[in-house]
Amino acid sequence: MTDTIKINVHPVPNSRIGLVDFNNIVFGKVYSDHMFISDFYNGKWQDFRIEAYDMLSFTPGSAILHYGQSVFEGLKAYKNPSGDVVVFRPEMNFRRLNQSAVRMCIPEVTEEMFMEGLTELLRLDKNWVPDLPNTSLYIRPYIFALDEYIGIRPSDNYKFIIFTCPVGAYYSKPLKVKIETKFSRAVQGGTGFAKAAGNYAGSLYPAKLAQQKGYDQLIWTDGVSHRYIEEAGTMNIMFMNGNKLLTASTGDTVLSGITRDSVLTIAREWGIDVEERNISVTEIISSLKNGEITEAFGTGTAATIAPIELIADDENDYQIPVPGPESFSTKVCEELDSIKTGKKKDTHGWIYTV
Repeated sequence: MTDTIKINVHPVPNSRIGLVDFNNIVFGKVYSDHMFISDFYNGKWQDFRIEAYDMLSFTPGSAILHYGQSVFEGLKAYKNPSGDVVVFRPEMNFRRLNQSAVRMCIPEVTEEMFMEGLTELLRLDKNWVPDLPNTSLYIRPYIFALDEYIGIRPSDNYKFIIFTCPVGAYYSKPLKVKIETKFSRAVQGGTGFAKAAGNYAGSLYPAKLAQQKGYDQLIWTDGVSHRYIEEAGTMNIMFMNGNKLLTASTGDTVLSGITRDSVLTIAREWGIDVEERNISVTEIISSLKNGEITEAFGTGTAATIAPIELIADDENDYQIPVPGPESFSTKVCEELDSIKTGKKKDTHGWIYTV
């Protein structure tokens, strides 16, 4: 950061934190007291402020309601043993938010407004950061179009907001997932690499069909041939085959996950052979039949490390052993948790202290 911005802070007179049962936090249902806001108009971001988390007001003709011009991010804050608030790799979320914004014709935010807005918000709501096991403060930065105009063009006006919510685990048990070979999440040249709101809207119906059959999520395949594994519904996906860790390469159709990058970095440091490449459905099914895949798991900010206990194709269900204490996914989850919460030294420069 090179410059500072002036943020007008309007604290709430009475916090709602006393109403929260931190021992029973449902993911994404409880929101902290404040939010950071900035508006884009007359060609620049301005009016930086922190206000009460509250209702927004816009007209029925607002562009966001009709054309979905919106991008978002997700990151987490924790408490370290000294009681400081720390955030895991926020600079990566800042960069990815802007990559998504460029693809969606949304003006990029500056590093100053992102980091200083985030910092001041967390300082104000530091008591909302839980320190119980498997809890954190989820942080949601997002940008959306504001023009009151029913016409297909990029908006001239936007709103950038950061709000937070204390959360527990996103998934409470190992997952059952189904390989999707009819519907597509993303195609070459599309928006699959961006965290664009519409990507998730389009995935809801296929996921609903899978859930009706008893599966928790989908494994998406490429949108042309459906022959190659890409990612799961809310996370990147990885497989352990012997001492090899397999995952799809990132690109137009696969989100460049920050947890994904962190896991691969640690795996390489531990001497595990990492392969980022095209992984065919045929290869995975064959390896499952032969018992060669010993672990499958998802990686993501919300999901963290999500073990997968079953993978299905259109014909069969294939069980995967539940990870034990010495499994890679268990150990890397513990490693990441120790780094994020300051119980282990951060040798990568991943931790930002508020």
